[in-house]
Amino acid sequence: MNVEIYQVDSFASGPFRGNPAGVCITEHPLPEETMFAIAGEMAVSETAFLTLSDMRLRWFTPKIEVVLCGHGTLAVAHILKQKGKVEDGDCITFNTLSGPLTAQFKGNLIELDFPVAKLIASETADPTLIEALGLKSEQILSVALFDTKVLISVCSAEVVNKLSPNFDAMKRLEGRGVVVTALSDNSNVDFVSRYFAPWVGVNEDPVTGSAHCALAVYWQKVLGKNQFHAYQASARGGHISIQIDGERVKLSGTAHTVICGQMHL
Repeated sequence: MNVEIYQVDSFASGPFRGNPAGVCITEHPLPEETMFAIAGEMAVSETAFLTLSDMRLRWFTPKIEVVLCGHGTLAVAHILKQKGKVEDGDCITFNTLSGPLTAQFKGNLIELDFPVAKLIASETADPTLIEALGLKSEQILSVALFDTKVLISVCSAEVVNKLSPNFDAMKRLEGRGVVVTALSDNSNVDFVSRYFAPWVGVNEDPVTGSAHCALAVYWQKVLGKNQFHAYQASARGGHISIQIDGERVKLSGTAHTVICGQMHL
């Protein structure tokens, strides 16, 4: 059995930037163990699997199935357009564990419609986690929880950029993911962030669309506005345009295909 396989750099205008995602599109669903095996073989943070018969979209890391993945969704939408299955102006709906998610095609941009994350303020963060991240308590402005993950706001973009976490120490703690954010020191960007998830085999995710569903809620309260331009300051880096509207967040970006071929199963 052969399946078409792609690797797409999401939230990127060209190759080797943004967040690489695997993409596998089939007419009928693959067995779950096969999807895990393909995700392991692709060896990127997430591989997205779309079944055309029911438009069911699922995302797998090499270790777990995730409930929401922004860059994987963008990658699938990009491949559908590349294959001529959608046109500029079209809007398609994916059936996912997070409910129906839409992708609208606007020229080079693809706009994703996601649910907002529910932020729960926390008075403090685990001091062991703070130490493992390489942060100091005086650098932290606020802490919140979302979807079993942690959002930490710090005093400057420089602190975000210079973070060098101890991932072995982080893995000894309970956790799922941590996003660290700050106001940008670039006038063209509202805020910056980095995302760490060593618990699921992704020490640092290059660009994390789902985390921006929480970041949008946080920065809406801080900045008092609904539209943002964000930059995820990983080594590869990536830009996301964001609009928050009630209980939904629109994430817009571009993508670039770097690999396409056949996987022989």
